[in-house]
Amino acid sequence: MGVAADSQFHVLAVDDSIIDRKLIERLLKTSSFQVTTVDSGSKALEFLGLHEDDEINTNQPSVSPNINQEVEVNLIITDYCMPGMTGYDLLKKVKKSSSFKDIPVVIMSSENVPSRISRCLEEGAEEFFLKPVRLSDVNKLKPHMMKTKIKETDHHQFNQENEKHQEQNELEIGEAESQQESNGNKRKSMEDEALTRQNKTQIQWWPYCRFD
Repeated sequence: MGVAADSQFHVLAVDDSIIDRKLIERLLKTSSFQVTTVDSGSKALEFLGLHEDDEINTNQPSVSPNINQEVEVNLIITDYCMPGMTGYDLLKKVKKSSSFKDIPVVIMSSENVPSRISRCLEEGAEEFFLKPVRLSDVNKLKPHMMKTKIKETDHHQFNQENEKHQEQNELEIGEAESQQESNGNKRKSMEDEALTRQNKTQIQWWPYCRFD
């Protein structure tokens, strides 16, 4: 996804509970985030443009051709326990996608299960919040999004510098080839001139030759 047009961060919130969904939406908006809410993992994938049933390959991500590419998601916050696709399943699919793997993912749960928390963090989740989510929890989100923004900016600058170096190399190669061609033409001209002088010398010397 491209860089957002404005400085407001966009959060995709995923929860099958309308009460929890409204709560997280209000907290995020209080913190000046732009929010999109969906009630399932499959709808979250649909919003991102990833197909739920397709095997997501790191080299060839399954992206819908109808995706609205100008909408950037800076962070996903999802409930862990949801019918169908769990928050953990959603996390794994996002992290397997080459297009969206850098989006920070935060998991929420009303159950404090250490093994569940560890599994999510090992899979790439940035945070694991216990419900009910508080404003102090939401305040922890921005640094993760800023880190991703800095990474995107550095990557963009790196690509620009690479393109600049490539253009410079191509220019230098073109100049070297031009110089080589010019030197070749000069050498040929000198050889032609030497051959002409040699022919003239032979013509001048020929009348004085005697054949006994």
